[in-house]
Amino acid sequence: MTADARLDITSEVCPMTFVRTKIALERLPVGGILEVRLRGDEPLRNVPDSARDAGHTVLGLEPLGDGSFRLLLRREGPRC
Repeated sequence: MTADARLDITSEVCPMTFVRTKIALERLPVGGILEVRLRGDEPLRNVPDSARDAGHTVLGLEPLGDGSFRLLLRREGPRC
């Protein structure tokens, strides 16, 4: 799956991990795909959960060989 935008938050700490992710999602059109590269237990738990709570779809989460993860998110439209 090809991402429309990419974001590397491997050097960020919470709460900035989701703040940066949220801003990146807001810049995408509805249906756009954001690839987020993240590292650490807290971002690994919080970023996907926060994206779901905000109404977006988690398309995938996969480990990369260097201890980081690749998270794919799809921006969804406003909730009715």
